[in-house]
This record gives sequence, C-alpha cells and structure tokens, in this order.
Amino acid sequence: MMKRSQRVILPSMRKDWSKINITPFAVAVSAVVIAGCSDSDPDNDARIYADVEDCSLDNPGYTEQCQAAYENAVNEAMRTAPRYASENDCRVEFPGEECFQPRNSSWFIPAMGGYLFSKMINNSRGYYSEPVYRYGGSWYSTNGRSYGSYNSGYNKVKIKTSEMKKKPAATRTMSRGGFGSTVSAKSSWSKSSSSKSSKSSWGG
Repeated sequence: MMKRSQRVILPSMRKDWSKINITPFAVAVSAVVIAGCSDSDPDNDARIYADVEDCSLDNPGYTEQCQAAYENAVNEAMRTAPRYASENDCRVEFPGEECFQPRNSSWFIPAMGGYLFSKMINNSRGYYSEPVYRYGGSWYSTNGRSYGSYNSGYNKVKIKTSEMKKKPAATRTMSRGGFGSTVSAKSSWSKSSSSKSSKSSWGG
C-alpha cells in the first residue's frame, strides 16, 4: 500500500511547476546525487538448500533449474573445494562432515553440505549456484564467505553481483587450519571493505 503522502496531493502542495526557474547548477547537482544513489553492485536474493528436492519444493516450477543448479554446484565443488593431503587433515578441519578422495586425484576434499541457489532473470541459465560447506556452525563458500548459521532451514541470504564471478580453481593442498585461515582473512577483508565503503559514502 502506498503511503498517504505519495497518493494524495494537498491543495497547499499544488504549484505551477512551469514557473519555477531551475538553474543548470541545480540540474548538475541532481544528476550527481542520483548517480551516487545508484548501486552498481546490487544485492541478489538467494537461498541455501541441502538438495534438489528442497529447492524444488521451495521454488514451484523451477525443478529443472534446481537440478541444473545442483549439478553445477557439484562440478564447482570438485574444481574449487579446499584440498587436503590426507583424509584425517580434512576431517580435523571439517569435524562431523564427510571427506573423500575424488577419482584420479591424490587429495581429499570435504563433501558439499548444500548449495546456494539464486534466480537470475538476466542470466542466460536463469540461475546462479555455488557449493557451500558446513564449518563452525555456519554455511561457507569455497573462498570463506559466511552465509550464516545452518540451523535455520532454507537460509535466506544476499549475494552481491560481483560475488557471482567464477571462483578460481584450487591448485594446492591446505595444511590443517588452512580453511579457517581463509575464513578469517575473508572476514577481515569484508569488515575493512565495509568500513571504507561507509566512509566513502559520507565523504569521510
């Protein structure tokens, strides 16, 4: 419902706008303000699902996309998941989670705990997906980005368009605690980036 002030024009508010002199300077200032308010890296709605069935139930009519998104996430997990030299190292890092050795490889990776799914109208595939892992009570992406606690059902999350870029492939094995270090580094970077963005927005 629209606010009363948005749909009712009071008599005292009626003016002949054609008589108002708008200077070039005012126009320029308005353009700058509008440009400053536009978001070049918008948030996108997404959810985290444990499997295709959960995704399909929550998105009627999107079963095909849910299946394709899951398969894409699995392929990305094989390509980008944190790698460990031994199964034990992997299990120590991800306690309670399954770790396995991919076919024709010498390393071990944690099993994908779920996958992030976002409907994307402007995407040729109609969706965006990526693997997520259960770590320390929360969902995390391959690069250590937290998506919140995994104890709240279908997690609703926000993801920036810039974060939807293809993740780099894992090329080396991690030592114990390696993923934890990645998480800490990502958290510190996010806080620093948020602080700089806030200061920039207010001219600080």
